[in-house]
Amino acid sequence: MNRSVRSLALASASAVLLSGCLVGPNYVRPPVQTTPRFKEAEGWIPAQPADEAPRGDWWTIFNDPVLNQLEKKVVISNQNIAAAEAAYREAHALVAQDRAQLFPTLSANGSVTHSGSGGGSTVIPGGGGIIPGGGGGGSSTRTTYQASGSASWAPDLWGKIRRTIEGAKASAQASAADIANARLSAQAELATDYVQMRADDELKRLTDLTVDGYRRSLQITQNQYNAGVAAKSDVLTAQTQLENAQAQSADYVRQRQLMEHAIAVLAGEPPAELTLAPEAWTLTPPEVPVSVPSTLLLRRPDIAAAERSAANASAQIGVQVAAYYPTLNLTGQYGFTGSGLGSLFSASNNFWSLGGSAAETVLDFGARKARVQQAKAAYDQAVAQYRQTVLSAFQGVEDQLASVRILAQETPFRTSASQAADAAERIALNQYRAGTTTYTTVVVAQTTALSARTSLISNQESRIVAALTLIQDLGGGWSVSELPKD
Repeated sequence: MNRSVRSLALASASAVLLSGCLVGPNYVRPPVQTTPRFKEAEGWIPAQPADEAPRGDWWTIFNDPVLNQLEKKVVISNQNIAAAEAAYREAHALVAQDRAQLFPTLSANGSVTHSGSGGGSTVIPGGGGIIPGGGGGGSSTRTTYQASGSASWAPDLWGKIRRTIEGAKASAQASAADIANARLSAQAELATDYVQMRADDELKRLTDLTVDGYRRSLQITQNQYNAGVAAKSDVLTAQTQLENAQAQSADYVRQRQLMEHAIAVLAGEPPAELTLAPEAWTLTPPEVPVSVPSTLLLRRPDIAAAERSAANASAQIGVQVAAYYPTLNLTGQYGFTGSGLGSLFSASNNFWSLGGSAAETVLDFGARKARVQQAKAAYDQAVAQYRQTVLSAFQGVEDQLASVRILAQETPFRTSASQAADAAERIALNQYRAGTTTYTTVVVAQTTALSARTSLISNQESRIVAALTLIQDLGGGWSVSELPKD
């Protein structure tokens, strides 16, 4: 037994030394092409080293208490975030499961067997068995007790298990980044829906003011028709214009309700449980500092998830390469067996066994080679997806930088156009009252004025939505340092 123990100890020591080997490639983050600055960032606010805004609760830059309260509900109750968090816990548990394979498996066993014989059979003492017809006509019974412990271990000679753990860890980190991405997406979507809802509130308010004006115009036209100084067609035109405006006001209510329902779902509530009262338009476009493009690699959770997926794919190559090398299994067992429970653990009743086995695939007609090639192709695919995610991120930032800048340039023109259209509407209506112009001129002026007002609100809404999307494209203050290490 001592020789066997020494042999097993020697084999175990050799396995431990060999387990330092790791086959397959060591992962290095794939290089991506970046530029020193964003093309559309000319004249933009640069982010200071200690700034890197927006960070944390980025939506608070709008100073809207209702929005702040809704955003808090997103993190707690949004079901997409809950699903992403559950996926991370699943991936994290898989890391622990894979890590357990590095260590021996220990088990304990106990049994009791009660057996008997009759019909002239003889029980051979000491477990020699039963000889039919070997004795008299009596019968006999026997109880056997056994207690043992066993251990088995498959040393990770070539790093297959460690590559599996490496891949599982990268996959768990990708899941953690997916949580951040789901959270950021839900927060940005809720903020966008909220802005659109408030814009619908303002558009309805302006349209209702216009409806009041159109109602007065209809009354003026009706009075002039009754006085015989206006045509019936003028009355019908004024009535058509009024009712179209009333229909548009009702449609803004419809659009607003859709946004309110979407906000409720994002906040994890049934739409019937959330009611948001209309409010005056107070939102203004925020200033968003912008860093250099390379910071996106650290601040965008979707980029981090794609990069971690590439790391996982790289580890799978090592897992498949390890199949080219032999596997070693070591086993051992020690226990006691006897007919008396009180004397079971005496030295005379013990038994033991030690063993080892090795296996190597001699011929598989290219199956292992195909699996390695498959793993390499999957890695190339993951790298391409990572680089495409980075390119799409750059595009998103460039798009929103351009949108915010150009929409801001439009604002003074939209404001001036709205003021001019309001003035033209007043002049046309006064001229019509004086009988110096036709009602068609009034209709054109009023239609132009309403269009200019709605365009101004739409411009302000678009500026805020573009800024929100820019914050999302910049990562919303998230950092790759928030990824779990294990």
